[in-house]
Amino acid sequence: MKAALIMGASGDIGSAVARLLAEEGWSLYLHAYSRLDTVEEMREEFQTRYPRQDFFSLQMDMNDETQVMPFIKQLFSLDAVVFASGYTHYGLLEEITSEDMDRLWQVHVKTPVLLLQQLQSKLAQSQSGRVVFISSVYGEIGSPLEVMYSTVKGAQLAFVKAYSKEVASMGITVNAVSPGAIDTKMNRFLSPDEHDSLTSVIPLGRMGTAEEAGIWVKHLLSKDSGYVTGQSIIVSGGWLT
Repeated sequence: MKAALIMGASGDIGSAVARLLAEEGWSLYLHAYSRLDTVEEMREEFQTRYPRQDFFSLQMDMNDETQVMPFIKQLFSLDAVVFASGYTHYGLLEEITSEDMDRLWQVHVKTPVLLLQQLQSKLAQSQSGRVVFISSVYGEIGSPLEVMYSTVKGAQLAFVKAYSKEVASMGITVNAVSPGAIDTKMNRFLSPDEHDSLTSVIPLGRMGTAEEAGIWVKHLLSKDSGYVTGQSIIVSGGWLT
């Protein structure tokens, strides 16, 4: 039975990925920090629905790298890691603080890299290890008012391209899913006029769903995707591509 770690399983895309993988027969480590109750409820639901699989809820503050090793010690065999944790910072570049920059970098780049340093051997033992980052279309093209967010998402994509080459001989694939405008909590601050303005420039005429992003994660984790690595799959309804 395959096992996956989902970082940020309490978020919209993270939880969608968790549901899709649970349905596919995966055992799951479900990570959260401030919303541990959400993943605990998910764990209980999954354990009832899929009694032959194992589910664990885990807590870690991704801004505190001293928690990395204790967190790692809670993981046993592992076949896949999905990095779905993330948040943005809105405002002009001149307004963002050094502390905000550090937190964005820590959550989106440094802590995932620290985790992978320790998890690489487990993924290699799987012989079909999988790593998937939930990045962003802004990592591909950049966005005003989200300059640092675009920067760290671009760094994720650069990491995917480089790390995929380093671990290919171990049978580990490393990819990203880069969503565009997805109907998640991160985008629900939009006013009705802002929502309409956004969807009007998306060729498909609407925002995507978390499940529409998550389905590509499920595909990248499958055996059929063993020849795909170092890639970013853009899921944006044709927007900004």
